[in-house]
Amino acid sequence: MNGNGFLILLCLTLLSGCAQPTDIDQTMAAKDETGTAAEPDSHPQGEPDELQLAGIDELRGLRSNTPGLLPGYVLFTPLISDTTYLINRGGQVVHTWQTGFAPSSEYLLADGHLLRGARVPDAPRFNGGGQGGGIEKIAWDGQVVWRFEMADESGLLHHDFAPLPNGNILSIAWENKTPAEAVAAGRTAEKTPAAGVWPDLIVEIEPTLPAGGKIVWQWHSWDHMVQNHDPALPNHGDPAGHPEKIDINAGPPLQPTTTEQLAQAKVLGQVPANATVDDRGSDIHHSNGINYNAELDQIALSVRSLSEVWIIDHALSTREAAGRAGDLLYRWGNPEVYGRADDSFHGLGHQHDVRWIPAGLPGAGNLLVFSNEAVNAAAAYSEVVEFSPPLTADGRYTLAGDRPFGPAAPVWTYSDNGFFSPFISGAHRLADGNTLVNFGPQGRFVEVNPSGEIVWEYWSPYSGEVRLPDGSLPQPGRPFMYAAFRATFIPADHPALAGRDLVALDPQPAPSVLREEELAAFRK
Repeated sequence: MNGNGFLILLCLTLLSGCAQPTDIDQTMAAKDETGTAAEPDSHPQGEPDELQLAGIDELRGLRSNTPGLLPGYVLFTPLISDTTYLINRGGQVVHTWQTGFAPSSEYLLADGHLLRGARVPDAPRFNGGGQGGGIEKIAWDGQVVWRFEMADESGLLHHDFAPLPNGNILSIAWENKTPAEAVAAGRTAEKTPAAGVWPDLIVEIEPTLPAGGKIVWQWHSWDHMVQNHDPALPNHGDPAGHPEKIDINAGPPLQPTTTEQLAQAKVLGQVPANATVDDRGSDIHHSNGINYNAELDQIALSVRSLSEVWIIDHALSTREAAGRAGDLLYRWGNPEVYGRADDSFHGLGHQHDVRWIPAGLPGAGNLLVFSNEAVNAAAAYSEVVEFSPPLTADGRYTLAGDRPFGPAAPVWTYSDNGFFSPFISGAHRLADGNTLVNFGPQGRFVEVNPSGEIVWEYWSPYSGEVRLPDGSLPQPGRPFMYAAFRATFIPADHPALAGRDLVALDPQPAPSVLREEELAAFRK
């Protein structure tokens, strides 16, 4: 592998929360302009073409719009932009929101406000793809009416959050554990970075106006660990005998990074400016998606580094959540991480954006997730996976003997002729049974019917000009300049749109023109 290939591999490794190097270092098919697979000719050893993977030279804008689709709009924010866009079925922008911060995820609320994650530029200690620190509530006219921040030495909001019916907000966050704390809990020294580890926790925020909020509920993954490394240490046990627990040593090994490699990655905008050699690998779980089921009062998490989905109970007090009642109710995607590997199991690969399919929609009660790297694929590609958890009438999940949690296979999958999106991305079900898919790194949004036929397709022409005070990008991402963390279909009858004048803006926002210096290193 040449130096340029190593750098992009390093970029994806850091973005993905320490994925194995082999995750992308393999042969993959490229797309030609007709959408058919073309053999890669510039990388005979299987090294991906970075600019092609980012879709830099793709035709941008609306590609397909089949008559008779559900009326509505698509909401998205480019990963390195301060602007959120709402586009119509014709690919025209009808509304924008703009703030002073780069985003993570966003949600349009029934009252017309936009909830949007915000990357706090001077957050200490914690860093990596998806880092945030703040959440903003933005009125339709663009005024920020509420802001919450958790960005200090003890914790940092990251990636995703979920609005609750009561007005509170669930959010993923990192917390810090020192190397001594990690080793004392049973994590092996060779898997413990010099900066310690950052396990995930879930916080429930009760907003207080006009700014701030109160943490009214917490769940810490650190409270639910098991280890079979040292019987003299706490939480000793066989992970296979405790599938409700999290193996503290599960996940990939540390990937050594030199000072020179990290410095070059910073110059190229691939890692945050405050990243250090000592904290590479501190983000041990890299949870990247959270979803709430009000009927079950349960929370689903996408845990990328372990390639699995967790479900936990929200109907507990914080004290109860710290004990056995707060253990995992269910997990799916990679039974190897709890010692129950099964070659017949379909599984997930470094997935994103887990969501329950809401009541009243086709597949209601099933879970949808974007599996970035389809398991056991000869050439890397991504797929959307819909699976039906083994839920009983009383809200419990069945588990047979020493078998992994089922099901063994999904009820539906979608992949687009080997199209590969190695990070971010997502999918969700529409009321007519179609599914909107966000191929995140490329900024490509497609709607597919149940047969997997593309009925609507749009490639975002918008990147971003946001720079942090030190001149770096707000999220590590070059050359993925059009990337979008999430794209959401907003039906025309959504309460937030009632009475709104949603005509196409005139003039339309100008498409982004990428600066040559941003891409020069990748054109060599």
